[in-house]
Amino acid sequence: MNKTHFLFLLLSFFLISCFKGEKQNDTVSGKTNTISIIIDDQLWYGEVGDSIRNKFASPVLGLTQEEPLFTINQYPARLLEGFVTDSRSIIVVKKTASEKFEIIRSKALPHNTFRIYGKSVDDIICSIELNSPEIIKQIHDAEIKKVQEDNSKSLLNPAVIKNKFHIDLQIPSGYEYMLHKKNFIWLKKEIISGNTSLLMYQIPLHNFQKKKDIVNSIVRMRDSIGRYIKGREPNTRMITSEAYAPYFSKIILNNRDAFETKGTWELKNDFMAGPFINYAIVDKTYNRLLVIEGFCYSPSNQERDLMLDLEAIIKSVKIDKR
Repeated sequence: MNKTHFLFLLLSFFLISCFKGEKQNDTVSGKTNTISIIIDDQLWYGEVGDSIRNKFASPVLGLTQEEPLFTINQYPARLLEGFVTDSRSIIVVKKTASEKFEIIRSKALPHNTFRIYGKSVDDIICSIELNSPEIIKQIHDAEIKKVQEDNSKSLLNPAVIKNKFHIDLQIPSGYEYMLHKKNFIWLKKEIISGNTSLLMYQIPLHNFQKKKDIVNSIVRMRDSIGRYIKGREPNTRMITSEAYAPYFSKIILNNRDAFETKGTWELKNDFMAGPFINYAIVDKTYNRLLVIEGFCYSPSNQERDLMLDLEAIIKSVKIDKR
């Protein structure tokens, strides 16, 4: 009997140790695009919860299928915040005697904790409406940074890209050169669900500045380059899908004006399609428009996190000084 008890205690200790090890590993890694929401059930299943879901689980723009902006896990407020470790971002929502919104940043995971306190349901909803753009930006930036940190552990040799385009770009190992021309490079990575690709090319800046309709100019430009991306069937080429208008915005990338375009690509005369994200950088240093694009093909599988990976790679770009 003593021997049996000893073996039982030893087995229990082993299982507990393994469980703790797994929890610690989750704390270090976290799940991509996942938010932990700490909120009472009464608020979660009412108007406040609806407001949170509308803001943080709204559909991602530019994908071929509907996926939420973030995966949300809800926990009752009676749980201490420190015990929630399945994401890099935590949002705490409480009804309190005073109103408060604050962001607590930490180098250790989670990266950010957001506190939304209000005296009433209306106060909390108002705070969510007011502060959700900043919360989304902070979480997205943290996710991009995490992907870039992971990529930096094993990078593709940058010499070819650096010599051709005068840039540093953190492309993780696993990508292979598919096509290499004078002002064009196509890299591709095979994954279980399909593949992801990166395109790089450049055009003289004055050619682009003459164009008045920037969105259509970018679409025509990528459709022209699409002749290099062919499918398995003859007479196929990649084009911008006409079924949905692309999403367009002006941003700053590597301290330069840039145009971000998100949309859907398809293969003409074929059935392949997927999302793309295109960055056209106005680079006056080299008198060019530098274009870096990422797109994926992942039929019947999630595309959100694949596109985040591609965005993180592109946003790591550093243009050389002359």
